[in-house]
Amino acid sequence: MHEDDALNRLGDLIAAARRAGADAADAVLVEGVSLSHARRLGRTEKLERSESYDLGLRVLVGKRQAIVSSNDRDAQRFDALVERAIAMAKAVPEDPYCGLAEPREIARAWPELDMVDGEEPTPERLIERAAAAEDAARAVPGVTNSEGAEAGWGRSRVALAASNGFAGSYEATGHSVSAAVLAGEGTAMERDYDYTSAVHAADLRDPAEVGREAGRRAVHRLGARKVQTCRVPVVFDPRIAASLLRHLVGAISGPAVARGTSFLKEKLGQRIFPAGIAVIDDPHRWRGLRSRPFDGEGIANARRAVIEDGVLTTWLLDLASARQLKLTTTGHASRGTSSPPSPSPTNLWLEPGPVTAEELISDISAGFYVTELMGMGVNGVTGDYSRGAAGFWIEGGELAYPVSEVTVAGNLKEMFLHLAAASDLEFRTGIDAPTIRIDGMMVAGA
Repeated sequence: MHEDDALNRLGDLIAAARRAGADAADAVLVEGVSLSHARRLGRTEKLERSESYDLGLRVLVGKRQAIVSSNDRDAQRFDALVERAIAMAKAVPEDPYCGLAEPREIARAWPELDMVDGEEPTPERLIERAAAAEDAARAVPGVTNSEGAEAGWGRSRVALAASNGFAGSYEATGHSVSAAVLAGEGTAMERDYDYTSAVHAADLRDPAEVGREAGRRAVHRLGARKVQTCRVPVVFDPRIAASLLRHLVGAISGPAVARGTSFLKEKLGQRIFPAGIAVIDDPHRWRGLRSRPFDGEGIANARRAVIEDGVLTTWLLDLASARQLKLTTTGHASRGTSSPPSPSPTNLWLEPGPVTAEELISDISAGFYVTELMGMGVNGVTGDYSRGAAGFWIEGGELAYPVSEVTVAGNLKEMFLHLAAASDLEFRTGIDAPTIRIDGMMVAGA
């Protein structure tokens, strides 16, 4: 839909909710179109185009709220949707923290973020990208089979309106290419992958480079060994180092702090990383994969240092968790069509350090370089960390041989305090980190 049409439709829905007895209401419309191609061993396995449309309405009756959603495009059915929402709101318990933003809090203007690539790729173009990736991967010596390659494109619009006067929308596009292959034979086979994603096609990595990297990674994992249990420096490859930031996000999310279920609940304003470490959240990053001009409650958002010089400076808050903590929202609300807003990061990254990845490991006589993590052994209440891992053993400051079937363990509070970052930051997923080193972790092996 055109932006004006989408906002007018939401305005009509909110007006219908107010007439039916809602004290306040907001509505969100999410629609998109996507095109995807998958191939394996040179043959097409999938070529799909899909379109989606989803509408969500939240009504508030006093301190009670209810949410309903629909993918029906017929505006004549608004009355039934509203009736159902009002009935639900009257039946649920009160929530003292729910509610819309005050008119003085809502965003009135927002920046241009260059989030739309105006050219839609043809199916033939996606086929070319996927074929280039898979062909390059299969050409790597030692690669014996393929799990396939995929190329995709999508375009979406989010429109949000509320009875407090907010009305806004934005669009975004996305392109992606990935490949996964196998190396070796029989029980000694290893698998690995690579990918690239971007808002604009011009920012994608060369698909052939993606394929070659997938093949190289798979071949380098052949001949993996086990190691003895020991306490050594552990180095996280950039591709999985960002998982540490995701654990940080969970610990500083307003609802977790308000419930007292975060291992960082008493650390606001304290140093939790070494001096010099910074973690940035920037919703307005130009062509950022998670950029958005305003948050899911119509609040203005802005770049901020979540960690500054090692100090935790803020929680990630939406309106409800901010009210519960007697604070002000940080503009991190994220919104779907069938659930209430909740806080989430936008473009989040750990700032690069002063040394290269090679220099970061050069003084490690024995250590573990992690390229893959498995399992979900992280306790958000205590910070205890234990995950299955694979990667490479470090000897004499260099990667020596592949390692598998080990566990890396520690506690996130201690891990954060002993973290060092390399200079090789790349923006690949929207939550990104450079190579990270943490000394003194337990590696449990044979």
